[in-house]
Amino acid sequence: MKTKELKTPDSWLKTASTLSEALPYMRQFADETFVIKYGGHAMGDASLARKFAEDIVLLKQVGINPIVVHGGGPQIEKMLERLKIQSSFVDGLRVSDSITVEIVEMVLCGSINKHIVSEINAAGGMAVGISGKDGQLIEARKLRRSVKDPDSNIEKILDLGFVGEPVRINPTLLQEFAESNIIPVIAPIGIGEKGETFNINADTAAGAIAAALAAAKLMILTDVAGVLDKSKELISELTVREAKKLMKDGTIHGGMIPKLETCIHAIENDVEAAHILDGRLPHVLLLETFTKYGAGTMISRES
Repeated sequence: MKTKELKTPDSWLKTASTLSEALPYMRQFADETFVIKYGGHAMGDASLARKFAEDIVLLKQVGINPIVVHGGGPQIEKMLERLKIQSSFVDGLRVSDSITVEIVEMVLCGSINKHIVSEINAAGGMAVGISGKDGQLIEARKLRRSVKDPDSNIEKILDLGFVGEPVRINPTLLQEFAESNIIPVIAPIGIGEKGETFNINADTAAGAIAAALAAAKLMILTDVAGVLDKSKELISELTVREAKKLMKDGTIHGGMIPKLETCIHAIENDVEAAHILDGRLPHVLLLETFTKYGAGTMISRES
């Protein structure tokens, strides 16, 4: 009797190989917390948004505790334009008067937050949207910026209005979620000691939450491949010391500096590793977490 030779499609073999490669990382990160800052192009593209939601659900399914902190600058800008409200920026931070911060809170805690929650739920997860005001998760204070007058060389303190910085993270609510099937999706709005509402940079909020929870990973999704060297080539790994050196010599500049500073602060406060990832890359969270070579730039302690 003749038997047919069993042929397995190459795509199936590749899938099996990928799953096999992922297994040690699943074991390594079981019960660990990942804080993920979600924003930029990844949030504005429908296809990437679905893939991001699928990644978050998969992380939860394999025993990781993902916490999503989201931005929303472009959506806020559109709403302010629609309402004919002028706003300005200082060092990338939106100056927020009482009217502006109301709009910021409305957009971040409303349409954006609930859209992300819906995407994760549609992908099979159980997400709940909250802000930093819920359970006094993010206690904040007014953020002040100082600049030198180019003519007099006198330092001035700029009033950014209701732009804040985290003073204390209350982890109780997030710890309750970690022990359940719930995936928290956090709008970066903080509460002041007098009940004021503060608009907080999403990177900063994510870093503070990661530090407070001593997370295994802080993952910041952005619109570039990661940290680049002077030849515009991706740097896949950096220690804190190397990152500080590259900022000092000008290799790292512009908008990447505050992101790296957030990563460094998190690592210096017990976060195991921080990652700056290209949110335009489909399934970038899975590539970074479950493959040998990862994606983007990883910042870690000194070896």
